[in-house]
Amino acid sequence: MILPIVAYGDPVLRKKATDISQDYKALDALIENMYETMYNAHGVGLAAPQIGLPIRLFIIDCEPFSNDDELSEDEQKSLAELKQTFINANILEETGDEWAFNEGCLSIPDVREDVFRKEKITISFYDENFTHQTKTYDGLAARVIQHEYDHIEGVLFTDKLSPLKRRLIKSKLTNISKGKIEVDYRMKFPNLNKKR
Repeated sequence: MILPIVAYGDPVLRKKATDISQDYKALDALIENMYETMYNAHGVGLAAPQIGLPIRLFIIDCEPFSNDDELSEDEQKSLAELKQTFINANILEETGDEWAFNEGCLSIPDVREDVFRKEKITISFYDENFTHQTKTYDGLAARVIQHEYDHIEGVLFTDKLSPLKRRLIKSKLTNISKGKIEVDYRMKFPNLNKKR
């Protein structure tokens, strides 16, 4: 089932999400719906707060990045195969140099800006079977995970921009929160209390 994606301005996007247990109601269906919602919106990641749930759950599928000719064959292959569910995740370490990449967000459509992030992370999480894992990711994979992880911490990529950049996009953000934007996927706008 395709769910509406919560737009910028909704308080749920600013909440620090809470852990869930293995018996969280209809967890399998929720994860399946999140993947369907993400694919419908042509995203590479989606966090539960983006569908209105303040819980520590996010998903990624980096396959769309695997066609980047600037990446090595090994990098392309690893991105093509990287589809992962993260439950109760905690980033244990972020290392390496910070590097810029042009990011966007399904909750903030039509806004893209360069964001600086560390190049390598180690993260602890449970997968969809509630098997505990600790893994290290780098490059684009680390970046996608960091972006989605920020969502469960109540942080948006726009928070990482300079004050000047934030001022320059302020009117765009206001329009998004008021539903004054055209998107080709379902969204829920906070100032309208309705779905479009």
